[in-house]
Amino acid sequence: MKKFFLVMAAAMLTASASAQRTAVTANKAQDNWYLGINAGVDTYLKEKLGSDGFFKSIAPTVGVRVGKNLTTVFGLALEGDVVFKSNNKWYPGSKTFIEGLSLDLMGTFNMSNLFAGYKGEPRPFEVIALYGFGWEHDFNHLPKSNAINSRVAVDFAFNLGADKAWQLYIEPSLTYNLHNWLGGVDVSNEFRYDARNAYFGLKAGVNYKFGNSNGSHNFKIEELRDQAEIDGLNAKINELRADNNAKDGQLSAKDQQIADLKAKLAECEARPVQVVEKKEEFLQPHVIFRQGKSVIDAAQYASIEMVAKYMKNHKDSKVKVLGYASPEGNAELNQKLSEKRAEVVKNALIKKYKIAADRITCEGLGATDKLSSENDFNRVAMFIDTTK
Repeated sequence: MKKFFLVMAAAMLTASASAQRTAVTANKAQDNWYLGINAGVDTYLKEKLGSDGFFKSIAPTVGVRVGKNLTTVFGLALEGDVVFKSNNKWYPGSKTFIEGLSLDLMGTFNMSNLFAGYKGEPRPFEVIALYGFGWEHDFNHLPKSNAINSRVAVDFAFNLGADKAWQLYIEPSLTYNLHNWLGGVDVSNEFRYDARNAYFGLKAGVNYKFGNSNGSHNFKIEELRDQAEIDGLNAKINELRADNNAKDGQLSAKDQQIADLKAKLAECEARPVQVVEKKEEFLQPHVIFRQGKSVIDAAQYASIEMVAKYMKNHKDSKVKVLGYASPEGNAELNQKLSEKRAEVVKNALIKKYKIAADRITCEGLGATDKLSSENDFNRVAMFIDTTK
């Protein structure tokens, strides 16, 4: 019998190691603990001296179990049981209603995961084998007796709930008294498995599995990446970093270009505006356009806003918008471009700043090189106060 159990244990451990090739999360010291209670009956397996035998010495039992699943296959459980008075006529019993106590340390083997693998969460139904050793004390002997026992059991378990945190099970078991001391006297010649010193148990129990570090109540399969995939991701990261560094360089160049244009703009605005052909008073803000464009850049709305504020503060004022183009390119196209620039500035005053349309006129004056020696500052729209 002992050889059989040793061979089975070795086979289970080998299969368990094979099953753990799948990496799982929640395998820390504080993970995968559970607590449970159970109740059922025990009865002697065979008739012997002081026993009525099977079905004639049934005793109710209750137990508490604390366990930890070390892997998806193998775990440990510590169980304490209380056996109450039986219907055994040979034992009148002690004055207490408790017939015996036992404390067992058992290994647990999830046979479903062992042979079918773990799929990321417990199955609704699982078969779990248990085997271990323990100590028991019998109150009904005179004098009292102690024994080392060995228990083998099978749990037919049902995992319940959305998180599979609860486990109900039915457990048949077989317990052997391997070595006995009666009143402190050794009455066993050797450790042995003997059906005459064994009893059968049948229990129903419930376990609650505590929460784990992975956010669930059970193991989860870890998503692993092979080295080639990791190398590919690292290469992509390095590529993105290089691209980001290049973009930073481009942004620095653009910042410098903007700074230069602002300096030129300040220089241009500092120059006095001289317009020979018109005697009207020029308002200082100018709207600068990019080459070939008649779209107002966001930064240029500040100049338009200044004119709008002036017109709101002076209710009788009227303004004329003059559009210009730089001298490069076709004269006819530059004329149309200057007209469009004047028109979009007029529309901005009307639509964005709510200035009455009859207070604004506009005119495109085509290409010019008179406003500035820099062509960038010849692509403008200017404002003339035409109030009479």
